[in-house]
Amino acid sequence: MATIALDPHESLDRAPAGPSLDAKPHPFARLIFFGLLLGGFVYACASVLIDTQGVGEELAIGAFAFLALALVIALGFEFVNGFHDTANAVATVIYTNAMPASLAVIWSGFFNFLGVMLSSGAVAYAIITLLPVDLLLNVGSSAGFAMIFALLLAAVLWNLATWYVGLPNSSSHTLIGSVLGVGFANQLMTAGSTGGTSGVDWSQAQKVLTGLAIAPLIGFFAALLLLLVMRAVLKNPKLYSAPERDAPPPRGIRALLIFTCTAVSFSHGSNDGQKGMGLIMLILIGCAPTAYALNRTMPESATPAFVATADRAAAVFESKGGLATPLPIANARAILTRALQTRDVERPETYAALGVISRDVSEQVAGYGALARVPAQATPNLRGDMYLALDTSKLALKADSAPRRFSVPEIAAIDAYQDQLEAGTRFIPLWVKITVALALGLGTMVGWKRIVITVGEKIGKAHLTYGMGASAELVAACTILAADRFGLPVSTTHILSSGVAGAAVANGQGLQARTIRNMALAWVLTLPVAMLLSGGLYWLLLTLVRATGNG
Repeated sequence: MATIALDPHESLDRAPAGPSLDAKPHPFARLIFFGLLLGGFVYACASVLIDTQGVGEELAIGAFAFLALALVIALGFEFVNGFHDTANAVATVIYTNAMPASLAVIWSGFFNFLGVMLSSGAVAYAIITLLPVDLLLNVGSSAGFAMIFALLLAAVLWNLATWYVGLPNSSSHTLIGSVLGVGFANQLMTAGSTGGTSGVDWSQAQKVLTGLAIAPLIGFFAALLLLLVMRAVLKNPKLYSAPERDAPPPRGIRALLIFTCTAVSFSHGSNDGQKGMGLIMLILIGCAPTAYALNRTMPESATPAFVATADRAAAVFESKGGLATPLPIANARAILTRALQTRDVERPETYAALGVISRDVSEQVAGYGALARVPAQATPNLRGDMYLALDTSKLALKADSAPRRFSVPEIAAIDAYQDQLEAGTRFIPLWVKITVALALGLGTMVGWKRIVITVGEKIGKAHLTYGMGASAELVAACTILAADRFGLPVSTTHILSSGVAGAAVANGQGLQARTIRNMALAWVLTLPVAMLLSGGLYWLLLTLVRATGNG
């Protein structure tokens, strides 16, 4: 790490001097902060007890303590994500004197909280689908818990390391590297090195990694172009000059800067908060499957529509399977599991297996009358079957042969079935949203100084101007909100920091080579380091569990 260390107190030989970042919070504010932090955790634990007791699932003291520890680590990831990424929203308003530092971080924290609460939920399961199929189907096993703890601990450790040296690093990038590391480790441990990389969903990984790879380019060139357009249209020289020491910007400019800060904070919460939600749902499904494996809040009145769509889809799949006798249910599960592992669904037996599983799901839900009535002993298998049907059918519609194999009405029937399966399995309880929102929002209020200095002082060769801050943050907010709309996890850090660099170039300032080099090094190192950390932790944790006879 010494090769990329940055001194957060290093001064730059330029004027005007940077803003004051050393104001101490009021003791009463500290009391409120820690009260909310503790209250959020107590609320999460109480919600788990209420939910499990409501479905007749009793958690032993040991199981509840284990669940509480897992929640602490998951919420800790979101807390670290908050103070690691706060600088991306507040650096511009602080360095342009639009808001004092203490007010800026509270403002940002509130809108991060709001962004999580109003998020769509589309991103929550996007990263989870990168995980190995066998671990997702058996998330309550020792391997499943080792997976969750390994990827969370690896992500937190790397985030803390890059924060400590003041580097703007992507929490999304880190988490995805951790997920891929667990996938590789699981594959090597279960099938040996000859098994290749079937432990990783490379189609989903390519989609996610492409977004992360192009994020810095989008940020740099979009902010550069936007500032050039601003310079051509808006001739006010104050926009492109360093602010006077301690002097607030003109009213209109100040409003623009506060607006862009608000937009980045809100969009960061709406995108990054969902990653924590998805991980917490994995923990809950593993520890308390009866309460959380299925969406028991779906009303009984929705059951007929669910059954009808499942029957229509089953008929479509059966017509493509062409088998004279139905497959046994165990064989159908094995076929679909293998199809997901190899990403190969274009076989008649796969469609036949989809028909068997879909028909069985329909009969079970119809028999119970509602998802809320599914008994504890049947919950894991039903959720597993719904997961297999959902993800395999998605692959089937993405296959090259899909337009030739399925008619338009058949595709519509499968789409409707997928919507019902998602509603039944991929849901976020309100209390999960609230606790994640609290963790992310409160995290934005601490530890922000190191990276604020890097973004505000160490990217461009001159002081951040009003126009630079507004263009960089406007680009970041628009890009993240668009990614949220399409369910794509993207890096706030990559977009914003590269946007500041692009705006600096457009403003004729040039860039500080050392900082850009270190940021690029962190960007390159994040994926392999996170993969090594998570893979090593997964191996270590699983080895320890098996050594104690619990594997």
